[in-house]
Amino acid sequence: REKEQFRKLFIGGLSFETTEESLRSYYEQWGKLTDCVVMRDPASKRSRGFGFVTFSSMAEVDAAMAARPHTIDGRVVEPKRAVAREESGKPGAHVTVKKLFVGGIKEDTEEHHLRDYFEEYGKIDTIEIITDRQSGKKRGFGFVTFDDHDPVDKIV
Repeated sequence: REKEQFRKLFIGGLSFETTEESLRSYYEQWGKLTDCVVMRDPASKRSRGFGFVTFSSMAEVDAAMAARPHTIDGRVVEPKRAVAREESGKPGAHVTVKKLFVGGIKEDTEEHHLRDYFEEYGKIDTIEIITDRQSGKKRGFGFVTFDDHDPVDKIV
């Protein structure tokens, strides 16, 4: 079984009316949930506007993310792949990024090689291989920018 952190989605922007039941019934269309929780204020029991769903497999998470946008109880919510608790305190852990740094690029690597490799993860907006301004020689690194943050969340 895959690690829980890879099977879990953070769901932000929930309506205050959304319950565990409505969250579960919405996300079960993509697979079996092993856990579903709406985070609540301990004192007032009011929803804090976010929750988590945990699927039984990563493939189900991928299917759910591929079917965005998600609307629950009349609100468009923001699902993101969950970050491990030990990672979540680190700077940038919850930043959504569409641009990926690619290092260790060989001299004979062209843009289309990077496209062939990375397009299986999602739709690519731009690819740049960085060259030296003076000599025009490739510097061995570049960037791949996707149209969405999810492919980058998946890769890293």
